[in-house]
Amino acid sequence: MIPVISDYYTSATFDRLKAFADTKETPFLVVDTQTISQQYEELVGAFPYADVYYAVKANPAPEVLTLLRDKGSNFDIASIYELDKVLSLGVAPERISYGNTIKKSRDIRYFYDRGVRMFATDAESDLRHIAKAAPGSRVYVRILTEGTQTADWPLSRKFGCQTDMAMDLLIMARDLGLEPYGVSFHVGSQQRDIGAWDAAIGKVRLIFERLRDEDGIELKMINMGGGFPANYITKTNDLATYAEEITRYLQEDFGDDMPRIILEPGRSLISNAGILVSEVVLISRKSRTGLNRWVFTDVGKFSGLIETLDEAIKFPVWTEKKGELEEVVLAGPTCDSADIMYENYKYPLPLNLSVEDRLYWFSTGAYTSSYSAIEFNGFPPLKTYFI
Repeated sequence: MIPVISDYYTSATFDRLKAFADTKETPFLVVDTQTISQQYEELVGAFPYADVYYAVKANPAPEVLTLLRDKGSNFDIASIYELDKVLSLGVAPERISYGNTIKKSRDIRYFYDRGVRMFATDAESDLRHIAKAAPGSRVYVRILTEGTQTADWPLSRKFGCQTDMAMDLLIMARDLGLEPYGVSFHVGSQQRDIGAWDAAIGKVRLIFERLRDEDGIELKMINMGGGFPANYITKTNDLATYAEEITRYLQEDFGDDMPRIILEPGRSLISNAGILVSEVVLISRKSRTGLNRWVFTDVGKFSGLIETLDEAIKFPVWTEKKGELEEVVLAGPTCDSADIMYENYKYPLPLNLSVEDRLYWFSTGAYTSSYSAIEFNGFPPLKTYFI
């Protein structure tokens, strides 16, 4: 079915976004800053005991960073380029964490020289680089977690280490003159199973207890990463339900001795604020008896929709056209055969859909403009507007 607007936006928000969109040439992303502000306030209200470190990679636009800076957010940074952008906006280095576990020694020093003192790690060689390039800094170790089957965009295996190695690294951090500060995990982006946090927090408690009892190390922080869902096609619980359950897990495992809690939201703060607007370029069938039309748009995997890879993230797609629906294949405009967004999961679109009609991709504020390629086939990066 065509998505119902009211399931994704208030009528006032949608009317404001669409009125603006109607004046612009496709493709582009339009983002409602009021929605970002509301999402941030909802998150802080749901987790009043937590510190928010916005994952800059989700949408690094100055308009987003400035808004969140002024609302008191901290920032999770993955590169020297993100660091420079955030510092240029007047954010103090004390509000920054270098959350990437894969980093060059000279980049660690770059962060250190600019005042950053909190670093993520998950490997001995990286830890030794931190000890040398950022002496005395706080480090937190990222652990592997489960949840790959219930997250639409899984993150494990590339990042993190097993529990026993995490403990070894935290002991080594102490011995190298660093501060073994805490443990981090990420249960996977767009995580629909709240229980994934329960299992991860249980692992963290074990690390805290073992290091305290056997090695005299008192860890002070849990970084729970992101994972809270945006509003796509697949139904999820609301943020309040996530917060209620996760808070219960923390209280069961840590009681009155709850450490500092850090959250690193990206998708959940920004996605619902955006609509990506595209235009139909071509409609065709692959044979006279083909059961499904192919609908080609002027936006695709390489211009912001890379999260449709393996059809993982299913964005709601809306059109003004009405009438009988037929399932279609949705594909992008480039000459790369991988530029197909949805082929197995067919989208129902009106039979009277025509070339030059517009498609509105809901909940696309995060991981679209930041993923957009530069001049593949000569197409420019995705234009983004903020209202």
